[in-house]
This record gives sequence, C-alpha cells and structure tokens, in this order.
Amino acid sequence: MKTTELVPKDVKKEWFLVDARDKILGRLATKIADILTGKTKPQYSPQVDVGDYVVVINAEKIKVTGKKLDEKIYYRHSMYPGGLKEVTLRKMLEKFPERVIEHAVKYMLPQNKLRDRRLKKLKIYAGESFANTAQKPKKIEL
Repeated sequence: MKTTELVPKDVKKEWFLVDARDKILGRLATKIADILTGKTKPQYSPQVDVGDYVVVINAEKIKVTGKKLDEKIYYRHSMYPGGLKEVTLRKMLEKFPERVIEHAVKYMLPQNKLRDRRLKKLKIYAGESFANTAQKPKKIEL
C-alpha cells in the first residue's frame, strides 16, 4: 500500500454563506474556524491549506451570553507611552461589527504560517448584502 501526500493543487475549494443573525459569537467562530482549516473535509491535512471560503452576513446581529457586552474588553496599543486603548464589546459592535467576528475566528485558528492565508478566505459583512455573489456560495446552517 502506498501513502499519498495531499498537494494544494488537488484541493477543491468551495464557498459557503453563513448568516450570523442570533448566533452566539464563540460557537459561530469555532464552526467558521473548522471550515477555514478544512476539518470538515475527509481529506484534511494539517500542513496543507485545504479549507474553504466563508462569507458571513449580518455580523451586527450576533448574540453573546452573560454580561459580555459590557465586560469583554478589546485592547490595542499605539506603541507610545500611555497608548493603551480599551474598547468594550458593545462599542465595538456599534462601530466595527466585522472586526468582532474576525478577532474571534483569528484566535481560534492555529498560530502557524497558514493562519494569515486562512483568514484571507473569510469575508465578513455587517448587513444582509454581500459582494461575493458571483462565486455562488452555498448557504449552510451552523
């Protein structure tokens, strides 16, 4: 018996559409991360990027449990003294709802050289309309 190595040119990539309306942020992010890494496919291989493309719509209508809207804080630093900025999840959802899902998915992907390549296959839109209609994504329910 011979063992065959999976080659990136042999991988067939698909497009999926996910509606984030009334979905819990963490559970949604784990499912999206599984699709991006390719763990939902039978030919999954951790060293090859076999994941599919994911389009997320209605990012502004996600749900979180508990008191996370006011207690979860996103940090960023300007690299200047006293440059630490703090933003709550509630304010982040008002201004940049796409970044909330992107941040959650980013830190659920493995921290290796493929993470940036997998994140580029994630398209997030705050509203109902999206720009990737030409790819005809399949709607899936998570």
